[in-house]
Amino acid sequence: MTKQVRIEQDSIGPIEVPADVLWGAQTQRSLNNFSITEDKIPTELIHALALIKQAAAITNERFGLLDSYKKDLIVKAAVSIAEGSYESQFPLRVWQTGSGTQTNMNINEVISNLVSKETGEKVGSNKPVHPNDDVNKSQSTNDVFPSAIHVAAVINIKNRLIPELKLLIEALEEKSKEWENIIKIGRTHLQDAVPLTLGQEASAWRDQIKTASSRIQESLSELYCLSLGGTAVGTGLNAPIGFDNEITKVLSNLTGLSFSSSVNKFSVMASHDGLVHAMSELKMLAVALFKMVNDIRLLACGPRAGFGELKLPENEPGSSIMPGKINPTQCEAMAMVCTQIMGLDAAVTIAGSGGHLQMNAYKPLIGFNLLHSINLLHDACKCCRVGMIEGIEANQAKIKTYLNNSLMLVTALVPVIGYEKASKIAKYAYEHEISLKAACLKLNYISENEFDRIINPRNMTTPKKIDNN
Repeated sequence: MTKQVRIEQDSIGPIEVPADVLWGAQTQRSLNNFSITEDKIPTELIHALALIKQAAAITNERFGLLDSYKKDLIVKAAVSIAEGSYESQFPLRVWQTGSGTQTNMNINEVISNLVSKETGEKVGSNKPVHPNDDVNKSQSTNDVFPSAIHVAAVINIKNRLIPELKLLIEALEEKSKEWENIIKIGRTHLQDAVPLTLGQEASAWRDQIKTASSRIQESLSELYCLSLGGTAVGTGLNAPIGFDNEITKVLSNLTGLSFSSSVNKFSVMASHDGLVHAMSELKMLAVALFKMVNDIRLLACGPRAGFGELKLPENEPGSSIMPGKINPTQCEAMAMVCTQIMGLDAAVTIAGSGGHLQMNAYKPLIGFNLLHSINLLHDACKCCRVGMIEGIEANQAKIKTYLNNSLMLVTALVPVIGYEKASKIAKYAYEHEISLKAACLKLNYISENEFDRIINPRNMTTPKKIDNN
């Protein structure tokens, strides 16, 4: 069957648009010209654009540029889009014009056609609300699209990522407390080192994630500043004086977030350094998570030929050929996510540096990578927490064996007998496969009672400062 179409017009001329869709000519041209993979503009970005269209309509009415009838119709349509309706009407790919113009027009056209349906007008008639003259009034893609990225990033970081990081931090805090009395051998250069507690080891992971979370929250301060009202190049042409401050107030009321108008719109429209900064802090979170899961899979490796100090939850069989094998799959999934985030950050860095004159033409890429990273990190942290962190157990027997056999406990003797004698004890014990105490007594460097007093692993995890007086 031949699909029904309608004929729409834009500045280039007529074009066929499927009769059953709500988008118009410019959206259809983008679909025809940029069929590049299935990477679509994120729904979070569409919802943020819908919020901005609501705020613009309200602001335009306040300035007498839009009557209340049209304002109400635009707001109603935009609200339905922001709430998640009509997702199928936003089909455009990320890989389109670098400004995001077709996506801005996509939402303008859908709002216009929703209004047409609401009022009994023909879809595609641009009546009673025109996509450019009414929905896009006092705006340009160049100020709207990057502002939408800011809004979407702030909402999703605050409402999704940060709360999940809080839960992960709390889970690590629980493990740190649970393991605070388990003394184990430390490792530097992957070689034996002096003791610490397993709780202290877990506290390092906790505080790395906590610091990364704080950095991400601090990076949002730049994202609260919006370029709305700057229109095409930052001058505010075709927008009334004061539009910028008023629309950010309206948007703040709609979202419950404290958005403000950027003081220098030329800067935030010609470059997107705030977005690059936020992405870099997401990368830093990925760095911290990568370190954590690599530590965990090292400590859990085995169970008999590796460290085996941690027991991970047995979530699924690990091999199609080796019966009973269990793999650190949550560690591996997180490591892949972190690797991807680092790659996405590199792309955003290059994109951020690639602007020319009054506009950066990498906006869809920056928005896509940033929002995709937020979602990846949220989902990976949740899976890691629920599927692994909360269920990790300590293998205390293995930990105790390693601790008792460690040669690096000799470090506590250095203040008493000196580095050289302590080194000879460790070397003698290693070469003759005997304990440190036996080597110490054999070399006659210290008494048995003195050895037992000094070599106390518990005391070594919270050492006192040496009194030189």
